[in-house]
Amino acid sequence: MAGQRVEVDGGIMEGGGQILRVSTALSCLLGLPLRVQKIRAGRSTPGLRPQHLSGLEMIRDLCDGQLEGAEIGSTEIIFTPEKIKGGIHTADTKTAGSVCLLMQVSMPCVLFAASPSELRLKGGTNAEMAPQIDYTAMVFKPIVEKFGFQFNCDIKMRGYYPKGGGEVIVRMSPVKQLNPINLTDRGSVTKIYGRAFVAGVLPFKVAKDMAAAAVRCIRKEIRDLYVNIQPVQEPKDQAFGNGNGIIIIAETSTGCLFAGSSLGKRGVNADKVGIEAAEMLLANLRHGGAVDEYLQDQLIIFMALACGVSRIKTGPVTLHTQTAIHFAEQLAKAKFSVKKSEDEEDAAKDAYIIECQGIGMTNPYL
Repeated sequence: MAGQRVEVDGGIMEGGGQILRVSTALSCLLGLPLRVQKIRAGRSTPGLRPQHLSGLEMIRDLCDGQLEGAEIGSTEIIFTPEKIKGGIHTADTKTAGSVCLLMQVSMPCVLFAASPSELRLKGGTNAEMAPQIDYTAMVFKPIVEKFGFQFNCDIKMRGYYPKGGGEVIVRMSPVKQLNPINLTDRGSVTKIYGRAFVAGVLPFKVAKDMAAAAVRCIRKEIRDLYVNIQPVQEPKDQAFGNGNGIIIIAETSTGCLFAGSSLGKRGVNADKVGIEAAEMLLANLRHGGAVDEYLQDQLIIFMALACGVSRIKTGPVTLHTQTAIHFAEQLAKAKFSVKKSEDEEDAAKDAYIIECQGIGMTNPYL
């Protein structure tokens, strides 16, 4: 597959690990040899962290590719992909690096593999600066499956900062191609539910306090819905280390899902964690979009690969999303447009329509 090597500047726009995830996934899928320079140039600790390295190594392994320059702290890598194969693939960050971000980079690739795949991902399941595994299972999964595939996400062990130690097994079969999606009709909120968890030595009262504070915060704005947030003590054999956090989900009449989440840190009281998640959810419900701010960038690569025109209505377009669009256009040659929503009901709101003419990627092995 030796073609012209695509050059990617890892220091532009979002300037972080996301550029690496999007560009290596597209390189793997499209058989494009890739060089990424200035990796994570925008971060306080530039270069590859354990999480990025384990993601890169998994992509290399699942397509029998070649990877040069891949070590902790490296700011330049060269990747030469080969044929994507199914089977069992393991990635272990050996830290609290996010398993959800490992899933983000590998999932598009194994959809176009020759046979079914099992991804064994180890690290943090509920970690800072990344989606929590509950978000992936409760929001990302049902929405991304609208592209016409299904996956199974089995949480074997939860892991928290700083120890990690979590494990998630993702199983999925390849597809011939992806269907486009249309997520523009938000509908009205019909239910709000969630889970507030403690793990390890943290007292159960912390979970109850997070849940109660979140409910009180949501009630101020949404009075006519029952808010069902379950406090949970993670079983000892299903959680490694200590942690606490909360995720709250709002579901609408048209099947849209929005979330707010927060993780506890040492010295931060439980009420504050609950309120932070509630405020995040309420902010996501105010902008009139049909996806929340954390889902928008995760859908871009699937929209780029799909066969046909996809449209999603969002709130303000995040830098992560702009970055994903930039590289999907550069590498996959998909065509995106971002326009302010012209619906009357959005006049007072900051809502946008992201439209994409997908490239209609087809699986050569099916």
